Amino acid sequence: MLRLHRDPVTPAGMSKYQHGRDVWSNTCPTPVERETIWSKLNTMQGERCAYCEGPMGDNNCHIEHFRQRGRYPQGTFDWHNLFGSCNRPGTCGDHKDKCGVYPHHNLIKPDIEDPDAFFVFTPSGAIRPRARLEPQDNHRAVETIRILGLDGSLNQIRQAEVAGYLQTVEAFAEMAEVFDEEEWLPLLQEEIQNTAHLPFATAIKHVLTRQSDYV
Repeated sequence: MLRLHRDPVTPAGMSKYQHGRDVWSNTCPTPVERETIWSKLNTMQGERCAYCEGPMGDNNCHIEHFRQRGRYPQGTFDWHNLFGSCNRPGTCGDHKDKCGVYPHHNLIKPDIEDPDAFFVFTPSGAIRPRARLEPQDNHRAVETIRILGLDGSLNQIRQAEVAGYLQTVEAFAEMAEVFDEEEWLPLLQEEIQNTAHLPFATAIKHVLTRQSDYV
């Protein structure tokens, strides 16, 4: 998951809808209004899934209700309740809507909280709660991983994405043994910045900075 920054302005046309009177369907919001929603979601998420950070295409995405419409109908047309999710079976929005009832406050909301404070990715593609979290935060991290199905079929995909950076990690480790930090750290920061727009950018960053070494 990636920290997201949401435009507080509701997409055009959304404010006219009301839960209890209007029903979310293929035509409500209208196709034009959905394009506006997607434009703002893609700006916020970089055309990546809000949950797994995987790429989304025309046939691999849906507008996701963070709190499900059936359990929280008043959030049906609430812009702040909408994300873009991939359609990958068994993960993300698909898994969340099939995993059963859970307290909604257990799920980490990436436009409100920084997921980087809760999770760390390993070179094997696994996602784990960060070490030394407070018990309540650890519980929420574990539950978010479970509810969104983030530790399973996605691991192999993430492993393949980070594999190309393992040699880069070793190169920086060798530089750190020979040169002062001010000589190699800016290069590492530049590498992280250059990968920030990619799918699974957080996993790449954690591998580059060897964060899993401290879990």
